[in-house]
Amino acid sequence: MSAYGALSKPQSDDTLSTSFWHLRGSAFVTVHHLTLAAAKSLDGLIEHLGEIMVKVVEEGRTYPQETMQLDTFEAYFFSADVFLAILPASGSGGPEGSETPLTVKEAQQGRAWDDCVVGFYYVKPNYPGRSSHICNGGFVVPPRHRGGGYGSTLAKSYVQNAPKLGYRGSVFNLVYTNNAASVKLWERLDFKKAGLIPKAGRLRREDGAGEEYVDAWVFYKSFVDEDESA
Repeated sequence: MSAYGALSKPQSDDTLSTSFWHLRGSAFVTVHHLTLAAAKSLDGLIEHLGEIMVKVVEEGRTYPQETMQLDTFEAYFFSADVFLAILPASGSGGPEGSETPLTVKEAQQGRAWDDCVVGFYYVKPNYPGRSSHICNGGFVVPPRHRGGGYGSTLAKSYVQNAPKLGYRGSVFNLVYTNNAASVKLWERLDFKKAGLIPKAGRLRREDGAGEEYVDAWVFYKSFVDEDESA
């Protein structure tokens, strides 16, 4: 739940088309737009995503929550729009960001979710009402798939998909300064540092020896021309 209470998204309920996103070499992923109902119709998917999120929260290094259960995962992650990245078992992709009619089930090709889901993220308003045109995103790459460049791929698709959902800009409230890969990624995609919050995170140390307080950057990117007011 936001500090502002329940937030209503400003966009339509239209589902965006699946798109191709390139990795290193000739590899690619397909990124699929999901609702909670659509995710629940795919056997075992919600449970799989929830289990991953629980583990990421337990790591205590990237998200502010201390605990998470499946029901709270659904309410937190699926309150608006979710995108799922699948690594196809075969085939060839199209141009970066181009559309494809491929469904989640077709991309899965009968494989276990753990084998083919390489990342997912949400897009939702960061503020209510008159500021709901500014969105926020939360990104997850399963531990077994880290290091494959999937985080960068998710981020690039986010920059394309969020404006299509009706948002005019994006804010990331808590990008912890010790998450160097994330900081570099958003800078590379032309997000600006809007501010620094001292000691915003009480995070677990990387070596597992206790906790530490870590500063956090606030990042912002406009999706429209800065002189456009309408």
